[in-house]
Amino acid sequence: MALIQVQKNRAKEPDYQESGLAETGDGVCCLPFLFFSGSKTYMNLPEYLQTIPQTVRLALAEDIGSGDVTASLIGEDSFSEARIISREKAVLCGVADQVEADAVLCTVRGPARGMLTAERVALNFVQLLSATATATHDYVELIKHTHCKILDTRKTLPGLRAAQKYAVLCGGGANHRIGLYDRVLIKENHIMAVGSIAAAVEKARRLHPGIKVEVETETLDEFQQASAAGADIIMLDEFELDVMREVVKLNNGRIPLEASGGVNQQTVADIAETGVDYISVGEITKHIRAVDLSMRFVNQAFG
Repeated sequence: MALIQVQKNRAKEPDYQESGLAETGDGVCCLPFLFFSGSKTYMNLPEYLQTIPQTVRLALAEDIGSGDVTASLIGEDSFSEARIISREKAVLCGVADQVEADAVLCTVRGPARGMLTAERVALNFVQLLSATATATHDYVELIKHTHCKILDTRKTLPGLRAAQKYAVLCGGGANHRIGLYDRVLIKENHIMAVGSIAAAVEKARRLHPGIKVEVETETLDEFQQASAAGADIIMLDEFELDVMREVVKLNNGRIPLEASGGVNQQTVADIAETGVDYISVGEITKHIRAVDLSMRFVNQAFG
C-alpha cells in the first residue's frame, strides 16, 4: 500500500482536518474522496447518505477496468506533486466554501501512477458536485431574506443520488425524500387510483405507520382536502402566487407547505415571499454545468 497526501487550502474554518492520507493499492488511489473526507458536512450526514464511498469505488472500477495502460509508462516508484485549481468562482462541494477563479484548492503528493489514474474520476466528481452546490447556493442566496428553505428532488443523475443530495447540503439547501422508501408522496395518479385524498392518506397511515405523508395538490380545494385529511406536508404544485398567499393564510402555520413547479431564479424570491416553508427545485441536480477544474503537476515524477 502507498499513500497519497492531500493538503487542502481553506481560507476559513481552520478547525477542519487540514490534510488527509488516502490509501492506494496497485497504483489505484482514493483521490476522489478528496473533498468528502475531513468535511464536517460529510461527517454529519445521515446514514442513508453514507453510500458515497461505494459510488466512488464503482466509478474508479468503471474507468480503470483491467488496468491503466498509460500510467504504466510511469515508473512504479515515482512520486510527484500536483495542484487542483478552480478556473471559475464556485461553491466547492465537500468543503462548502466559495472559491474564486484560479484558486488553488489543494496540493496532492504521492505515487505518480495513482495520481494520474484517479485524476479524471476525482475531477468528474468534484466538478459535477460543485456545480450542484453552486446552483443550490445561488438559490439560497435569492431567498435568504425569508424563512423558506430550498429542497432538492429525486431528479438526480442515476447512481449519484446520495452524492448530489450531499452537494445540495454543501450549497446550503436541504434534502427532500431520498427515495421512494422514506416518505409517502401522494400525487394525482395515486389519488385517482385510491378514490380520494382522504382515502389515500388514511391508507398510507395504515400501511406505513411512522412514515411522513405528503400530498401534492393543484387547487385550493385539494389543499383543503389534504389539510382536513391530516397530511404531514402539503405540496402546492404550480399554484398562482395569489392563491399560494391565500393558502398560507388559511393554513396559519399548521402544516408545512412546499411550493413546486415553475421555479427558477427569476421566480423563486416571489414564491418564497408568499410565506411557504419550502421550495423544491429540480434544476439544481439535473440542469447543471460542471465547474471548470484542472489538476496540474508542479514537478516531474521522481523516484
